[in-house]
Order: sequence, then structure tokens, then C-alpha cells
Amino acid sequence: MTPLDLSPRPGGAPLASQVLAQAGMETRLLLRNGEQLLLAVVIPVVVLVGAVLGADRIGLDLSRRAVDEFTPGVLALAVMSTSFTSLAIATGFERRYGVIKRLGASPLPRTGLLLGKVLGLLLVEALQVVVIAGVALALGWRPDASLPAALVSTVLGTAAFASLGLFVAGVLRAEATLAAANLVYLLLLAGGAVVLPSSAYGSAGGVTRLLPSGALGDALRSALCSGEAAWGAWLVLTAWAVVGAALTARTFQWE
Repeated sequence: MTPLDLSPRPGGAPLASQVLAQAGMETRLLLRNGEQLLLAVVIPVVVLVGAVLGADRIGLDLSRRAVDEFTPGVLALAVMSTSFTSLAIATGFERRYGVIKRLGASPLPRTGLLLGKVLGLLLVEALQVVVIAGVALALGWRPDASLPAALVSTVLGTAAFASLGLFVAGVLRAEATLAAANLVYLLLLAGGAVVLPSSAYGSAGGVTRLLPSGALGDALRSALCSGEAAWGAWLVLTAWAVVGAALTARTFQWE
């Protein structure tokens, strides 16, 4: 009979296990929050259905069918809502209630905490893509897609908006973060060339292409409407990600 080894083995779990556990918790918390679920799924779906039905009724002059034109932009809107607005609000209140401070006493390092948040965002975005693409296909969406280009655009857009969201959450109080994140979301939804292409904004289109919202929208439209890589938009998103990460690293307060 083999004797049982009951000697203690102090120490944390492997980093990969800690990150996966943190990502699972971040995903569950976001999906259980009604306001976050509204931003992540309900509003993008309502915008998609409303834009497609509205374009057909009022006869908008679009270069493609309305559902083909609007679906990439709505996917970009979903990425923006999760990576920026939801992340900023959740992190801001985590700072206020001392959640991040208490996580600092756990074996999970700061790098693991950030990796867990990013992985949680990607899991939620995968769910958003399934739901929005399903609705778009039901409306008659027929994409001419390059999946690698769409994946690169989504990852770069997530990095850009997540770095900016953490910057806002790291320097403002929770209530101010809530107001600022929702205000920026509405402003970019209305005038950030995320759902409509930059060309629809006339002379202001050159400016909107330099916004993270306009760059992500244009990148996903190129990937899903013509199967092409948008190198210029990817460069803009990379620049925003670098700037946002640098600002976050210099200013973020963990408690």
C-alpha cells in the first residue's frame, strides 16, 4: 500500500491557470451585469436592425447593400463598447471598492491581472460576433471576407480601446469614469465613423479616419466587404494602442 503524501506545498498555481481563472471571472461578471450586457449586445443589435431597415425605407445612397455596409461597422461598435466603455466602467468601480487592491495580495501578478482582463474581453467579443453575425445573416448579409484581416483589425482595435479605457479608469474617480466612458461612447457612435464609413462625413472624413473608432470601422469594412487589409487603419490603431498603453503605464493608480 502506497503511503499518502500529505505534506503542504505552499505557492500559487501556475500563471496560465491564474490568468484563465481571472479571465473566466471577468467574463462572468461582465455577462451578469445588465448595463454591460446592454452595451455589449443589445445596443449593437438594435443599431444594426434599425440602420438596415431605416436605410431601405428612406433610400440611403450606399455603395453596397445596407446590411453589407452596416454589419462591419456594428461589429466595430461592439468591440468599442466592450473594450473601452465596459472595461473602463468595470475597472473604475473595481478601484473604488478596493477589488484591485485585494487582488494585489493574491498570487496573481499585475501582468496576470491585465492578461486576464484582455482574455476576458476577447471571450466576450467572440460572443458578440456570434450574436451580431447571426442577426446580420438573418437579414441577408453576404460578406466577401478575409478572416485574417478581420482578426487583425479586431485585435488591434481591442488593444487601442482597452489601453484608452484603462487610462480613463486609472486617472478618474468611478463616477467620473462612468460619465466620461458613456459620453465618449455616444460621441464616437454619432460622429466617429464607426457605423458609417469615413467618406459619409464629407470634409471631416480625413479627421474621422484618424480616430480609433473610424480606423477600426474602416479596417473591418475593408476586411468584411472586400476581403482586403487596411494597412493605413491598422497603423492608426497601433499608434493609439501605443499612446494609450504609455499613458496608462505612467498614470494608472491601482487603489
